[in-house]
Amino acid sequence: MSTPAVPAAADNNIQIDLLDDTNPEGTQPAVKKVKAEATDDVSTASVTVSADAAAAAAAAKKKGPIAVVTDEELIASNVKAVRHEVAVPPGYPYEELVDLPMPANPARQYPFVLDPFQRWSVNIIERNESVLVSAHTSAGKTVIAEYAIAVSLRNKQRVIYTSPIKALSNQKYRELLEDFGDVGLMTGDVTINPNASCLVMTTEILRNMLYRGSEVMREVAWVIFDEIHYMRDKERGVVWEESIIMLPKSVHHVFLSATIPNAKEFADWICHVHQTPCHVVYTDYRPTPLQHYLFPSGGDGIYLVVDEKGRIREDNFSKAMALVTESQSGRGSFKAGDRARRMRSKGSSSDIFRIVKMIMDRHYQPVIIFAFSKREVEGLALQISKLDFNSEEDKQMVEDVYNNAIDSLSEDDKTLPQIQHILPLLKRGIGIHHGGLLPLIKEVIEILFQEGLIKVRPIFLSPAATFSMGLNMPARTVVFTAVRKYDGNDFRWVSSGEYTQMAGRAGRRGLDDRGIVIQMLDEKIDPPACRDMLTGGADNLNSAFYLSYNMILNLMRVEEVNPEFLLERSFFQFQNNSSVPKLKNDLALLEQKRDEIVVPREDEIAAYYSIEQQIATLNDSVRKVITHPTFLVPFLQPGRLVRIRNGDQDFGWGVVVNFTKKTNSHHRAIQPAGAADTDDESTKYVIDVLIKCASINNAMKSAEPASADAQQSAEMQVIPVLPSTIYSISSVRLKLPASLKQRDARQRLEHTIAEVQRRFKSGVPLLDPVTDMNITDEKFAQLIEKIRSLEAALQQMDIHTADDLAAVHKVYSEKMTLIEDIRNKKRQIRDATSIMQMDELKARKRVLRRLGFTSMSDVMELKGRVACEISTGDELLLTEMMLNGVFNDLSVEQICAILSCTVFDERVGKDDDKKPPMREELANPLRQLQETARHIARVSAECKLALDESTYLEKFKPELMDVVFQWASGAKFCDVAKQTEVFEGSIIRCIRRLEELLRQMGSAAKAIGSAELENKFADAITRIKRDIVFAASLYL
Repeated sequence: MSTPAVPAAADNNIQIDLLDDTNPEGTQPAVKKVKAEATDDVSTASVTVSADAAAAAAAAKKKGPIAVVTDEELIASNVKAVRHEVAVPPGYPYEELVDLPMPANPARQYPFVLDPFQRWSVNIIERNESVLVSAHTSAGKTVIAEYAIAVSLRNKQRVIYTSPIKALSNQKYRELLEDFGDVGLMTGDVTINPNASCLVMTTEILRNMLYRGSEVMREVAWVIFDEIHYMRDKERGVVWEESIIMLPKSVHHVFLSATIPNAKEFADWICHVHQTPCHVVYTDYRPTPLQHYLFPSGGDGIYLVVDEKGRIREDNFSKAMALVTESQSGRGSFKAGDRARRMRSKGSSSDIFRIVKMIMDRHYQPVIIFAFSKREVEGLALQISKLDFNSEEDKQMVEDVYNNAIDSLSEDDKTLPQIQHILPLLKRGIGIHHGGLLPLIKEVIEILFQEGLIKVRPIFLSPAATFSMGLNMPARTVVFTAVRKYDGNDFRWVSSGEYTQMAGRAGRRGLDDRGIVIQMLDEKIDPPACRDMLTGGADNLNSAFYLSYNMILNLMRVEEVNPEFLLERSFFQFQNNSSVPKLKNDLALLEQKRDEIVVPREDEIAAYYSIEQQIATLNDSVRKVITHPTFLVPFLQPGRLVRIRNGDQDFGWGVVVNFTKKTNSHHRAIQPAGAADTDDESTKYVIDVLIKCASINNAMKSAEPASADAQQSAEMQVIPVLPSTIYSISSVRLKLPASLKQRDARQRLEHTIAEVQRRFKSGVPLLDPVTDMNITDEKFAQLIEKIRSLEAALQQMDIHTADDLAAVHKVYSEKMTLIEDIRNKKRQIRDATSIMQMDELKARKRVLRRLGFTSMSDVMELKGRVACEISTGDELLLTEMMLNGVFNDLSVEQICAILSCTVFDERVGKDDDKKPPMREELANPLRQLQETARHIARVSAECKLALDESTYLEKFKPELMDVVFQWASGAKFCDVAKQTEVFEGSIIRCIRRLEELLRQMGSAAKAIGSAELENKFADAITRIKRDIVFAASLYL
């Protein structure tokens, strides 16, 4: 088969230059000291270090006695720049860290010279102070974790290493076991050597240990949080915050993270919570620099757009973007959801085929291809399966490793499609990686990739981006198949932070002189959005803290701690409080301006101003009545003059052209300022008004009314407005021309409106609401009478006829505006300093009391103690079901099936025609679960907790009930997997989570003293814990 020719490298295609070694090892770093800043909570100091002494010295000579090297200069010269900052609690005897040589008696020796950021971190650990290390992937952060472990072991102390996922925990356990020996593993699935000095565990295990007051924590000196940037994850990020807050103050921390711009803010929070110094060691240095290329879909080459020094090649960028626009112009637009279909098209297939072939021809392997659906990953692998990247010797090694891995499987399990079909791809040097794979297959592929026996590896990037989370899988080249991804809610462009994190997989330290990143452009994207994705910075580390019932109940039973304690100390609250200093400063400036204003005759003008405000309020009430469609519509004849006002913006007089009932086509009608979406009568009409507009209607922009300040440059256009934006209705009507399409016709009307205003010097005459509009309602008449009474009172005041009324009124109005601003600023400060989510906490406590989990005085009841044992499933639902006796009459198989609804969380198709009918023995338990969920939702609503009943019920997915039922009944995995479209790996993940939940349910049954239920749950674990579903990890 002939393959498409790939163009030779040129300036606008692949052009890779060798880098000069600007960082010879052994050079002494130059130091830039920055003056420490102090705040109420912490004081800070920062230092920038350049590994190139010559560059620093040159900069010092050029710029003055202090060596000041800017970030741009550091990046341009690719030096190993380090930024060091430290947050110090008030009164702490902090000694400045200036010396960088390795300690005299290091806890661990390395056969290479450490980079500056590693030396800084090692010295901080030797001082027994916490540190956040923020650096790119493959920069060498693992060295710092290893050193903290070595220090703990040297000092006969225990250390905990936490990771976000079990797969990473297994991998780290294997690595650390080889290095240190005295290492244990705790992941929920597996517990190995729990008495070891170094324990590797998931963060959830650490959180649970802290809630239960584990004795282990009394002996721990250091906790290492790997991939701490995962704390921003909206589902599981809260676990990191809980763990960090609950850790004893005697524990020191090592936080390892990808680059995060607000690293110092995180360190300030740690210092605030634990009242101990926390350092930030930050470096943008990449051991292997990256070159970024664009490949326009259907194009004939790749374009270098960002070189290894971070400079944008504008000419190549423009060429690539032009090709995308050109290729899309003839094809029309399409939805992001059509990507899977497009990937199967001939054009897309040839694109990925050509890119991979070019990569292999130029020896830029191994390559990781990031895709955005599991099906697409498998499709990509098939598209390139005609290529062969392994020698016969490599093929034999792959087959040996593979056969050894599956040797422990039963003969039936070996017949699974994944087991049978993956080997031919692996032998060709092609692997795939996504959550739907069998765990055993994923680990085989990871091992083969690390050994260099897989050259191309398409990978599914899930919404949580789990692959980019730290698995040791570096490559030389990274390819992105698309610029848009589904984030769990909607399709959106890949953010610069996500791109940076995934692109960091390119370039293997010590093996490659550069990493290559290729972004395929499969659809039109705005050039600024594309440029931002390629060159924008990493995402901030923002809190994803939220309250859960398990958290609240566990905190209630921990001595000297309560839910408010956690809320007050959360990173979420800290970030919110960070705005307080600026707010206080703004408040002081406003109060100073207010005090500087001197108002003559202040008592008189204050009374006068107060009556004016009362009149304005009453006029607003009158206006709401006269602009109601009941009274307004009869007077909306074409030609009627109306005045349009939106909030404080006065858009002047316009002419009614027409009015209609509101439809979707009028969604751009001008809304009243501050108005919420409502369905009342006043929003059901749209009035077309000819009025001065600031911009002309075109393909990209709609006309907007021009405020009084912009009237000079505006021109007349017809725009839709809502009745509530009409400020005044004139008794004057103008004759409209037959058509308003011509600009001359609109200009003539503009002159006519100006002439009306000129003739009526005391103001354009208005419709009288009583005599003209015939509004005879008694309450409305009272409004009018009240206004007339106040206006009469106003005219009787001495200041009304004073010559300086206008001047005094202006000064007093300014003062009152400042007083209102001060009032708003104080409210902002009060909101910022009050505990966030407190209203939600109160609502959740009301729910717990109503359901009987706690007493009226928030004392834990039996239900609460049961719910504390459950963290894998919905604790309220499962506790209610248990204590209502739902599980008493169910068989073990039924229990497994119904509990699967609470642990299966993947999106599945909603095609009911393809779903087999549910067996009756499962339908009834499901109905009981759903009825219990409805009861909880109703109680939540009554307790003012925002909880949508239908959304809550959708959390419990019954799609795997039959599969789990058959598995618990003893069926073979190869048979049950055929019963569903769900991937085999997803089924295994569900059953493994089910086993974890069953253990928790057993503990809950023990808490209520039900030996029968406890035995049932234990029996269920025995039934499901077998064969390939619980095959041991290859890392263990």
